Amino acid sequence: MNRRDFLRVVGSGAAVVSVPALMSGCAQKMVKPDHKAGAHGTYFDQFGVDTGLIRRTLEKGLSRGGDFADVYLQHRIEHWVGMEDNEVNRAYSTIDLGAGIRVLKGDATGFAYCEDLTEEALLAAAGTAAAVADSGSGGSPRPLAAAKVENHYKVEVPWTDVGIDKKLPIIQRTNGQARGRDKRIIKVTIYLSDTTSRILVANSDGLLAEDDRPMALLVASCVAQDQGKIEVGYQTASSRDGLGFFSTQLVDRVAREAADYTTMLFDAVEAPVGELPVVLAPGVTGILLHEAMGHGFEADFNRKGISIYADRIGKKIAPDFVTIYDDGTNERMRGSINIDDEGTPGQRTALVEKGVLRSYMHDRISAEHYKLKSTGSGRRQSFRYPPVPRMRNTYMVNGPHKPEEIIKSVKKGLYAEVFSNGQVQIGAGDFTFFLKHGRMIEDGKLTSVVKDANLIGSGPKVLEAVTMVGDDMEMFSGGGMCGKDGQRVPVGFGLPTVKCGAISIGGRQS
Repeated sequence: MNRRDFLRVVGSGAAVVSVPALMSGCAQKMVKPDHKAGAHGTYFDQFGVDTGLIRRTLEKGLSRGGDFADVYLQHRIEHWVGMEDNEVNRAYSTIDLGAGIRVLKGDATGFAYCEDLTEEALLAAAGTAAAVADSGSGGSPRPLAAAKVENHYKVEVPWTDVGIDKKLPIIQRTNGQARGRDKRIIKVTIYLSDTTSRILVANSDGLLAEDDRPMALLVASCVAQDQGKIEVGYQTASSRDGLGFFSTQLVDRVAREAADYTTMLFDAVEAPVGELPVVLAPGVTGILLHEAMGHGFEADFNRKGISIYADRIGKKIAPDFVTIYDDGTNERMRGSINIDDEGTPGQRTALVEKGVLRSYMHDRISAEHYKLKSTGSGRRQSFRYPPVPRMRNTYMVNGPHKPEEIIKSVKKGLYAEVFSNGQVQIGAGDFTFFLKHGRMIEDGKLTSVVKDANLIGSGPKVLEAVTMVGDDMEMFSGGGMCGKDGQRVPVGFGLPTVKCGAISIGGRQS
């Protein structure tokens, strides 16, 4: 492969090319990706992995008596360009290519991966995964049949065909808009990344499914100085989309909010300490729903008896006006998936319906345990990991109350707008979240900006104590990544304005 073709693969104009994961023959097999479905039978035919080799790999996986085997192929290309101090000073591309092979035997899982798609490497990995079983003989996989996949994020022009010349104006405009917002801003850092990830899932039940997963991400960070005080703020925007996602309106919004979230902190007061009613602003505060409640609904935690919700299916866990979904089908949302990483179609799962816990989020293993169908929630960071039940886009739907009605109902409380990080104990749902900024509510009105507050409580208790839910639900699809079992996957979340009962608030005074 010549240099021109190689750069066409990773993106023209990249200043640095890093290929950390390609081993053995993989680098030699790199060709320009063919984005036409079915052009080679499957996308991975161009790497020498046809359906015959996939079948032989599955046969090897079952060779020692495994009950089930699957193969996960992935080819991922990411481009990254950054700007700091008015200069484009960083750019790189990465390529990842490999396969993960899993074998199930009863409750046991065997898993192995390889970064080389030769037949020798694939069969060796399958043999390693097969060792979870030891009967010495195995069945044959069913004939593979391609599944029809509904597309929730089709991109006309793939990111691998978009040069850096199309990306530079985006980060330059973001930088200019953020700097021009306030003279106190002394430093702006911008980066833009785009990802194209092609996956194929095949299993011994005869499933063969492919997905083309784009991702676009813009991050703006600002540092401001005023009378010796330094404040930092940021904003992100992300979508499973192409270049068109970065419209002028979106770029300007990200720049404006990054700047404003920074400079508003100069006027912020310290948060009060103690227990107060908390109103969650719509959108980004859905991270509390994701962390403090959502993980408790993942089926593996319940199957193992870890989650507080392990015996609560069909029981009341919230007021009647609370309904919560986890959804893989939201158009172009960061957490959406056409298929999960086990090949199950993306779908919407009703977790809580009118206050009643209706379902957990299931992958194949937990679904088999509960004698249910998978909810399409089996996700993995890459081919190097086995799938586990994970959230996609988790949100609470609209309730019966008006946002202004909710604010007016609070005599003294806290209006939470942006959380920056948090920690959750999955079993009990106990959480600690750091509030980057919010506002005081006094006599039914939003007043002073507050910052640097910790919210401490129990997710299940907060859910039970929700007293009002607004009709202004917003989805947030920024740069959210969810960590679990050492894996990180992109997620989205959403929330209308929600009034919670008293939550413990700790600030600098505490």
